[in-house]
Amino acid sequence: MGTYSHFDQLIPSRVVRCATTPWLFKRAPEPAISFNFGPDRLSIETYLGRNPTTGLLIARDDTILYEHYQYARTDRDRFLSQSMAKTITAMLIGIAISENKIKSIDDLVAAYVPGLAETEYGKTSIRDLLHMSSGVAFSELYDGHDDVTKLGRDLFGDPGKDPIASVAQFNTRTVPPGTQWHYASAETEVLGLVLRAAIGEPVADYLHDRIWGAIGTEADASWAMDGTGQEATFCCFNATLRDYARLGRLLAHDGAWEGRQLIPQRWLLDATTVPPSSGYLAPGAATPYFGYGYQVWILPGAQRRFALLGLRGQMILVDPASKLVMVHTAVRKNTSDRASNAETIALWRGVVEQFGK
Repeated sequence: MGTYSHFDQLIPSRVVRCATTPWLFKRAPEPAISFNFGPDRLSIETYLGRNPTTGLLIARDDTILYEHYQYARTDRDRFLSQSMAKTITAMLIGIAISENKIKSIDDLVAAYVPGLAETEYGKTSIRDLLHMSSGVAFSELYDGHDDVTKLGRDLFGDPGKDPIASVAQFNTRTVPPGTQWHYASAETEVLGLVLRAAIGEPVADYLHDRIWGAIGTEADASWAMDGTGQEATFCCFNATLRDYARLGRLLAHDGAWEGRQLIPQRWLLDATTVPPSSGYLAPGAATPYFGYGYQVWILPGAQRRFALLGLRGQMILVDPASKLVMVHTAVRKNTSDRASNAETIALWRGVVEQFGK
């Protein structure tokens, strides 16, 4: 369990320095929160009592409504994001495009990473990688024998493998790009290689300069690196709960922070909306519940709501209309647990119902 709040002590990581001056949330008196789950009406205390949640924070715009920690975790612990990091990578791609460091998301990967020129990933557009629809075969079953295990072993093992060589081994295209959604962490790793090549500096430093320092973070964050010093952009970013809430607030404001546009608004809208021409990405089509944008999960319903998700219960849920954000960190036994996810989503729906008016 300690791994999830001490990950950067186990894996070499690059520090993302906090803001010089922190931006502070206001606080409201803690409300009673309840929600419907199946036939039951449950309290948030019942939820925490029966789920291995390490931290739970609910904020509405600039005000924290609820902040609790369990299992001896505190507001000073940095929590492992797992795949929530994928969304951060996609937001940095959007910034790099706005700065003309990446010319277009329709560019092929090989234009930025020549080492992948002869591979299927090299012949894939940035857009199709953002949508997890390269069509390249990659197994992500979390059984210890799948492709994502191989990728992790390559990047974090001893001796580590060069990340370009590692992603190049996944080289069988099974369907045409841009036609079928298939979750594959290798796609975000390739996006990280594109980003690093385009910006000419470490991804963590770019994150600090463009986002982390600007949103008034109160604590240093960290991003795990492979043996070559490249951030593992498909995972392994670590931050405190309130700093994740600051990131969620930035996303709730469509990339603006206190009047300053940090991530292009158009990018964020595109990232969190399924285009009519890409029905395969829609909620109910990509997965039985969620849809998928640019490395971000889209909730069903008429209102635009979205989520950053990571294995074992890591989540940031965002409702731009009401500026509600919920940050949830956990250490679930099962890597991917739909039943537990369903209860967390039910809690979120209850929160939006109660405070989103």
